[in-house]
Amino acid sequence: MYRRKPTYFRNSLDLRDKVQVKLLRKRLKLSDEQFISVVRKSGSSISAITKEASTLK
Repeated sequence: MYRRKPTYFRNSLDLRDKVQVKLLRKRLKLSDEQFISVVRKSGSSISAITKEASTLK
C-alpha cells in the first residue's frame, strides 16, 4: 500500500507534532503557558509566533 507523505509547510507550526512545539518553545525561551498564549493570539505561523514572542520579552 502506498501512503501519501505528510506535507509540511516550512512557515507553519504543526501543533500535533510534539518535537516541533518543544524545539520552537525552547528556541524562543518561553514557558508552556507563555507559548500557549502566544499561539492562541497569533496562530500557527512561525514568523507570527516569533514576532509575538519578542513583544513579551
